[in-house]
Amino acid sequence: MSADLIHPGHINIIERAASLGEVTVGLLTDAAIASYKRLPFMTYSQRETVVSQLKGVERVVAQTTLDYVPNLEKLQPQYVVHGDDWATGVQSKARERVIACLQNWGGKLVEVPYTQGISSTQLNGELKKIGTTPNNRLSRLRRLINEKEIVRVLEAHNGISALIAEDLSVDRNGIPVEFDGVWSSSLTDSTARGKPDIEAVDISARLSTTNEIFEVTTKPMIFDGDTGGRIEHLPFTVRSLERLGVSAIVLEDKEGLKRNSLFGTDAKQVQADPHEFAQKLGAAKQSQITDDFMVIARIESLILEQGHEDALHRARIYVDAGADAILIHSRSSSPHEVVTFASAFRQEFPETPIVAVPTMYNQTSDIELASAGVNVLIYANHMLRAAYPNMMNVARQILEDGCSARAESMLEPIASVLSLVRENNA
Repeated sequence: MSADLIHPGHINIIERAASLGEVTVGLLTDAAIASYKRLPFMTYSQRETVVSQLKGVERVVAQTTLDYVPNLEKLQPQYVVHGDDWATGVQSKARERVIACLQNWGGKLVEVPYTQGISSTQLNGELKKIGTTPNNRLSRLRRLINEKEIVRVLEAHNGISALIAEDLSVDRNGIPVEFDGVWSSSLTDSTARGKPDIEAVDISARLSTTNEIFEVTTKPMIFDGDTGGRIEHLPFTVRSLERLGVSAIVLEDKEGLKRNSLFGTDAKQVQADPHEFAQKLGAAKQSQITDDFMVIARIESLILEQGHEDALHRARIYVDAGADAILIHSRSSSPHEVVTFASAFRQEFPETPIVAVPTMYNQTSDIELASAGVNVLIYANHMLRAAYPNMMNVARQILEDGCSARAESMLEPIASVLSLVRENNA
């Protein structure tokens, strides 16, 4: 079981198992749970403490995958007791393997009827309505990176775009897939305000957007810190982000007037001296209060055509300065240079997370990039880019027709819009 939220259904199963003999609970690890649904609220050690104290439980063993066979072969139990709701869905194949495995020593599968009126999914939904605390949100990104094959982060520039990242889940080959967090982009935050992407929006305004997003969501945020500004001001920015519950800040190794990286060499952009930028990273790390907050160094060498070796040279300096992760940026339509960097970086730094932004090499899948050694993917500006052309088309249609009738085909029904906000459905 996951046992993230203990409810009567769990107790019913344990009581049935205890009537048959000595009970061992196979407790799914964080990584095992994250492989098919959201990361649990409690860590494995916290959940183990709770389950081990439940009446009737003799011991708890770690269940590291959704395949129960390795544990069963070691324990060879007379009975496996499980809820009967795994006959279909993502766990159905695991059930078939359990039945086949038990036949090897004459064991039996005992299935307990699903407890009506209660479910972990329902409880999780209710918890989302309550919200989360800054500390819980802040610590979640590190846990996700440690436990998931790939962490997917979606740009959000206001509450409604963040709610899409919060709630959307799709079925991919029988497994639910969702976004794990949000990206607060300086580009989209500036553009949504009608201002240029040159750090014209000050940190107070950026934090206001962050607070709007946090009021209606629970997932972690990575904050686009641009160049970080003056090194003397950076500690105040870091502490403000931590107080709100932001999980990480990304600092890019450029100096002077900020221009969007995807301009590349078409616009005047100056890459910072790596040792001076390392001092900025060090100042950010020294000013943080919690161990969970992350400072991510963004390397612009590939953007500015300085080459693979320059990127690696800078990465070594930045990791040595305390960077918690490296974001390698590229404007190539091919993932080749990012994959090449990731391969070389992984040989030297097997544990340091790699972040990628596949805006230009957008035909490369998340699984392909994960296989190359990337840990976090940021879809950095897609929500704003999706909103603008649709708003423009609707506005144009109204002007051309003198009424909004034909524009309706491009619009979401008002009832659907209202339903996006959970409180409207109460």
